[in-house]
Amino acid sequence: MIDGTGPSEDEIVRPAPARRRSKVHWFVWAPVLVVVVGVVVSSRIDLNYFAIQPGTAQSVQPFITVPPEKGHHVADPVLLTDVEEARVTALSYLFFKLQSDTALYSVPSVTGGVSPAELDAQGNLQMSQAETAAKVASLRHLGYSVPATPVGAVIAGTFPGTPAYGVLNVGDVITAVDGVPTPSAHALTTALSTYKPGQAVTFTVRRNGTAPPGPVTLTLRRTIIEVDGERVVITVGIEPQDQVHYTYPFPVSIDVVDIGGPSAGLAMTLGVIDTLSGGQLTGGHKVAATGTMDASGDVGDVGGVAQKTVAVENAGATIFLVPPQEYAAAKSKDRPGLKVYAVSTLDQALRVLAANGGHVPTGTLVAASSTPAG
Repeated sequence: MIDGTGPSEDEIVRPAPARRRSKVHWFVWAPVLVVVVGVVVSSRIDLNYFAIQPGTAQSVQPFITVPPEKGHHVADPVLLTDVEEARVTALSYLFFKLQSDTALYSVPSVTGGVSPAELDAQGNLQMSQAETAAKVASLRHLGYSVPATPVGAVIAGTFPGTPAYGVLNVGDVITAVDGVPTPSAHALTTALSTYKPGQAVTFTVRRNGTAPPGPVTLTLRRTIIEVDGERVVITVGIEPQDQVHYTYPFPVSIDVVDIGGPSAGLAMTLGVIDTLSGGQLTGGHKVAATGTMDASGDVGDVGGVAQKTVAVENAGATIFLVPPQEYAAAKSKDRPGLKVYAVSTLDQALRVLAANGGHVPTGTLVAASSTPAG
């Protein structure tokens, strides 16, 4: 009002009555908070285990490239398979433990005590070597000449606490010691045998096997390491393997992505043969394979076969080729409809496929008979 008489009763704005605040019952929420904190903390506590689970089974053909005039359409390609690996936490331990198709392995048994970076480098090197061996074994099996030339010693691993650790890397190739050529791992070992701890040695090294050769000098030191439970004295700290250059009759490329290690060797070898020989190697069956492969056609042992068996079954495979050492592991997970065969050579694998109606190239078959291992 502006006449000075003051506001009327209707014009008086009275404050709203204060709301009664309810008391926060912390004793009710405290257990929930404790659980939430416990889940967060336990999810960040790594236990000393890796969980190995079934991975995927996929066609090997997309990874293989040959000249168009050499290649054939493959209707029923060989499957390569892998496993999935996960670090176990305090939170996930019980979950993994209850999965019947999951196996828990100690961290040292999986990593060999090497750093994650070196473990990745080893996996990449092994896959590269497996791709090379698959090309050589398949081409030679088909009758092609693939000459080999020793070109050095590739580093497959280094040992912590030794002169080489952190200086030389997985994939580096040593071609000489103090100017003396070392075309193989044996030649490198022989050359180093004349040196004593405290002496300086200059290696000629091609970094990652591709860079121009350059000098790397190390001072040898007596170091004691443990290998397979035994104490061994070393002075350099490297694990050398033969590095070989192959001359191919025509370009063949195998480039498997997102998979490390050598276990796809057998599948890749069969894939190249299938591509170059008509595309009917599997006889219309869905065939999966696991196992390492060397240039001479020998199949080697691999890990995680129980989990790989589950993966190939999930993919609908009816034939699974595995190394003999892993036959029992595969059979422990097989289901009706899957035949598991143990093969130790490429020849044996091809005989199995021929016995199941596969078209094996002429001249590669020793005997077209084989009995399923189970």
